Parts: sequence; structure tokens; C-alpha cells
Amino acid sequence: MPQEIAVEFRNVTFSRNHRPLVSNLNFSISQGEALVLVGRSGSGKTTTMKLINRLLTPTQGEVVFDGIPTTQWNEIQLRRKIGYVIQETGLFPHFTVERNVGLVPSLERWKPKQIRSRVYELLHLVGLEPEKFAQRYPHELSGGQRQRVGVARALAADPPVLLMDEPFGALDPITRLELQQEFLKLQQELGKTVVFVTHDIQEAFILASRIGLMHGGELVVLETPEEFMRSQNPEALAFMECLKSFFL
Repeated sequence: MPQEIAVEFRNVTFSRNHRPLVSNLNFSISQGEALVLVGRSGSGKTTTMKLINRLLTPTQGEVVFDGIPTTQWNEIQLRRKIGYVIQETGLFPHFTVERNVGLVPSLERWKPKQIRSRVYELLHLVGLEPEKFAQRYPHELSGGQRQRVGVARALAADPPVLLMDEPFGALDPITRLELQQEFLKLQQELGKTVVFVTHDIQEAFILASRIGLMHGGELVVLETPEEFMRSQNPEALAFMECLKSFFL
């Protein structure tokens, strides 16, 4: 039985100043899969991701979310259905951890008791003891702890889709690996549809159910990790060489 489609790109091009940043994107993302977009700097990874939550609007074609083109969605409602995690987390520095995580549920007018319960549940889920961390402020946390809070906040209103834009890129290698393993556990437990942007091919192989390789604004490979390893695309071969050199 085929999986339902969460997001679909139909002949999508996005241009700025008459220059296409991404071109002719035609692919779909199934519900519950972890699609990792890799590519060199400027290849169009983040642009592609921002087209999903309508931070950018296609110049041509359409992006379809939950069966409806993003241009037909109310932008605020669309974004509340899509969790968004970025490298620097974007936490509000003057809000406690509890208030940061509970922000979207409070905007959705959840009851205070319900918000608090959800916040504590999510802090447990991302490996932070609520009694210890709920009343702290972002500046009192390590980089890895801030990223965990960022993930908890993105999950707070239980969105079906999660966008992650190089969320672990600024972390030290040990913390990064720990968070990658935590993410894998979360993905298995929650079954969210995830689109994850990284320039790190090793990270892609750890996290992806499928890898999408961007090059020059086009999606040149879209395969499972096993298929990606056998790809004869020149850009895929270049990335595989990087992966091999890491282990030498």
C-alpha cells in the first residue's frame, strides 16, 4: 500500500532578480519519511526548504502541502502545521525555556495547564529534565541544550511536518553525534515527516530514509542511502569521495 504524500513539488522554480535559485523541482515527500537535502553551499537546499512553509513562494509551479497548494493556505496556519528548527534555534532570549517551548500552543489558545503538561512532556522527550530546565533562560544553556529546546518548541503543537535547517551544524562533534542519535530515536517514536538540510554527507547517511542531492539549483539525485552509494552522478560521486576520505 503506497504511503500518503505529505508535500509535493510540481514543476517548481524560484527566481530572484530574474536568476533562478532552484529550477524544475518535481518530487514528493511521503508521510513519515526523513528526507535529507545535501549539496554544496548555494546549491538550493535551504531555498527548497523555505518553499515548503512559504517563507518563499514559487515563481513558477506549485508546492502542495496536505493536498493544498501553499499559496492557498493562510500563511500563519500553514506555519503552525510545520515545525521549524534552525542552526541558532531562534529562541527568545527573554523567555524561559518553558515559555519558549509553549509559545505556539499559547498562540493557539491552549489552556495553561495543557501547555505546561505538553512542555514538560517534550522536555522529557528531548532529554532535558523539566524541573531543572523549565525556568532557565537560553543564555544559561549549552549549545546542545539550546538545540534540544529548539526541537521541543518545533514539536510543541504536534505539527505533522518538521523542517530542520542545519540544526546541528554549529555544535562540537560529540554533541552533534549525540543529538543525531536523539533525533533518530525521536523520529522512530513520533513518525513525523522530516525535511533536514545539511552539507554533511555523513550526517545524511545517519539520518535519512532518502537523500536528495542539490546541485546548481536542481535536484540531481533522490535515492535511499543504499541507492545513493551506487549512484553514478558526478556530484554524488564527489560526495562519496568525501565520505570515504573521512574514514581513511
